[in-house]
Amino acid sequence: MTENITTKKQTWITIFIFLGFVIALTSPFHYAIVNLYPSRIYVGAIMWCPAIATFMTLKIRGRKISSLHWNWGKWKYIQWCYLVPALYGIITYVFIWIFGFGNVANEDLITEWGKELGLFGIGTLNPTSITILAIILLGTVEVIRAAATTLGEEIGWRGFFIYELRKVLSFTGVSIFSGFVWAAWHWPLLVYYSSNVLLEFITFFIVIISMSFIMTYYTFKSKSLWPAVIFHAVSNVYIQKIMPPLIIKVEGTEYWLGENGIMFAIVTCVFGLYFWRKAIKENL
Repeated sequence: MTENITTKKQTWITIFIFLGFVIALTSPFHYAIVNLYPSRIYVGAIMWCPAIATFMTLKIRGRKISSLHWNWGKWKYIQWCYLVPALYGIITYVFIWIFGFGNVANEDLITEWGKELGLFGIGTLNPTSITILAIILLGTVEVIRAAATTLGEEIGWRGFFIYELRKVLSFTGVSIFSGFVWAAWHWPLLVYYSSNVLLEFITFFIVIISMSFIMTYYTFKSKSLWPAVIFHAVSNVYIQKIMPPLIIKVEGTEYWLGENGIMFAIVTCVFGLYFWRKAIKENL
């Protein structure tokens, strides 16, 4: 009994060492984002802070970096971690269109999207062709690019943090605790970009904690950090890059749109509940 208590105490010490490093490393960049400008340089640096915090924690605790779950795992988990975030992103905007919170983009908006992506000059492209080509390029090349930064986060959050939490908490506890910390860690971006801080804090926390249930499920099933890297990258690309240009905003419904929108919070919450029940049934 005494040995078990000591082991748990050491685990919590490791967890708080890691979180201490995360706070110390990200604070200067948080300051830069809030007080200067949210440059991609600062955002990219922040996304690698959890990885650096992990390496520093492992060094202090006398553990090797190779002890993390670097193996690729089964391809089916990689595939599902592409399909699930793509699916909930698409479902979110389908519901937005159905309920009239936004309209399907017209030809002019699609054309502008094509210009922004540099798709003109490679032949005559109609709006349908632009849309298809943009989705293919963003869904592949942009996902790979995004994975270079989400890797930094996922080495920390899913590669290390949730495995430490698993030693002292249940699957439910791991998902909620890690999700809450992960969401709180984003606060400077919310403060800078939000037009309704309270509402968007609520919806964002719902989204992130819901995603935490899904990503924790696939991380533990695959015993690999790579599915979470792909999931995170695909989620960012679909909800930030692919779906928004395909919608015309309707005045008065802006709080239903985007990654901090009410609709996205509802959809991801349903997905999160599904994977929570799935994990409980599988005794994960």
